[in-house]
Amino acid sequence: MPFGELAYPMKQLPDDAVAVTFHQKPHGTSTNPRDEAEIARFGKIQRLRRNFGLLSIVGLTCTLMITWEGSLTVFQSGLTNGGPAGLIYGFIFTWIGTGLQALVMAELASMIPLAGGQYNWVALLAPKSCSRFLSYLTGWITVISWQAALASAAFLAGTMIQGLLVLNYDGYNLQRWHGTLLFYAVILLSLFINTYLARLLPKIEGTVLIIHVLGFFCVLIPLVYLAPHGTAKDVFANFTNGGGWSTDGLAFFVGLSTSMFSFIGVDAATHMAEEIEDASTVIPRSMLASVALNGSLGFAMVTATLFCLGDEEKALNSPTGFPFIEVFVNATGSNAGANAMISIIITAMIFAAVGLLATASRMLWAFAREQGLPGSSLLAKVEPRTLLPLYSIGMTSIISLVLALINIGSTKAFNALTSLVIASFYSSFSIAAAVLLYRKLTSTGSDLVYGSFYLGRAGIPILILSLAYSAIGFFFSFWPPTSTVDAVSMNWSVAVYGGAILFSLLFWALHGRKVYTGPRWEMSPDEPVHRDSHSP
Repeated sequence: MPFGELAYPMKQLPDDAVAVTFHQKPHGTSTNPRDEAEIARFGKIQRLRRNFGLLSIVGLTCTLMITWEGSLTVFQSGLTNGGPAGLIYGFIFTWIGTGLQALVMAELASMIPLAGGQYNWVALLAPKSCSRFLSYLTGWITVISWQAALASAAFLAGTMIQGLLVLNYDGYNLQRWHGTLLFYAVILLSLFINTYLARLLPKIEGTVLIIHVLGFFCVLIPLVYLAPHGTAKDVFANFTNGGGWSTDGLAFFVGLSTSMFSFIGVDAATHMAEEIEDASTVIPRSMLASVALNGSLGFAMVTATLFCLGDEEKALNSPTGFPFIEVFVNATGSNAGANAMISIIITAMIFAAVGLLATASRMLWAFAREQGLPGSSLLAKVEPRTLLPLYSIGMTSIISLVLALINIGSTKAFNALTSLVIASFYSSFSIAAAVLLYRKLTSTGSDLVYGSFYLGRAGIPILILSLAYSAIGFFFSFWPPTSTVDAVSMNWSVAVYGGAILFSLLFWALHGRKVYTGPRWEMSPDEPVHRDSHSP
């Protein structure tokens, strides 16, 4: 039974829904029968182990987003286009926009708590005439976004380690292939944790969340206490147009990528949905808590760093490649103090790669079980002993290892992945949000079955604003950093994004349309779920 043929409305699960009787024995485990009942409503069988709770999934999402750390690592783009004032107001703008996106995705995830996230939402909510194709396209875009996000995090971790080497060893000759090898080390460590230590991953993420928060104070306090401070005018009224754009306003929007990149990953919990206890309730709380916590820490760190910036040109031209490293050295007056502060950010970035590998592989696995990808039959397998999608984890790691080779040829070309992450995340969100808006506008109240998180009358305005924000982010994510463009300074993300979309369309035409029916009904179609007498 193709998922796309399911008609809304679907019956609401009662609060006292009990265990589900399957015609096919589920392989996974869950201590909450309601979780199995909820995914059974969409024809899915529990295959993975549910071992994430609210704290551990907030830990995974926050430490995967690493907003305060991430905003420092990509500081250069916003400082060049927008300057200190542009970074401040751009962060606020992005924080609000991401909050709107989180509200929309929280409502969707509460309605449909499946690991596929966006493509599941689209398959259920889009008009039947186009749900299969739109779901397929959304799945591909979402897969691309998470694969690119993992590669970006590993790249930043590796190149920051190179920045430390440049800072501490005068004779060190920075080579791009060194960064690629360090990239490999980060991916291999992430692979080890996601396989051999997978049972401990929820506890690891809870611990890393504590480090994420405590590390913030370990960086902020010495920075604010030791560094010379600029004036409020230097921070809040100092716009920079280093890209040579026609207006400061245009430079501001081009520089938004710094803030947008640091908020990427808010939907991480969605793709771990089938490994979370009480998923339909926990996921919305996790999304909103992550945006609130990371946004608060990020805004404080960006503001403090800008007050302690010192010589802006010197920071931008730091031989380490990262302006924040120069700021830390100036603040502490010693390499040793700067090393300690930088090491906290590198550690956070490495563990972000761990969470990204977990999330990206689950998204790959979820889409593969619907036959949406080449090699789906292999990628969709779950190893019965560990209850892990080991083939998807391995393929995700291999994709990153291959992408790392781009850095050997050109660092600027690899940096285009940052823009690709933004464009793909925002476009997959926009498709899902657009079909939800369509449903809200064309359906009666009884046609939609909401979960525990419901936006009510505020839903339509929030959807419209979130779509407007996402359109801005998507459009400007493809812009180059300067108005004068050549083969080196070109933002190649538009070519990569377009190429990936063309490949997905080609695969659709040759094979996908023959096998992809939307999310597949895995249970017996005649009697998928038996509930107790209290069920509607």
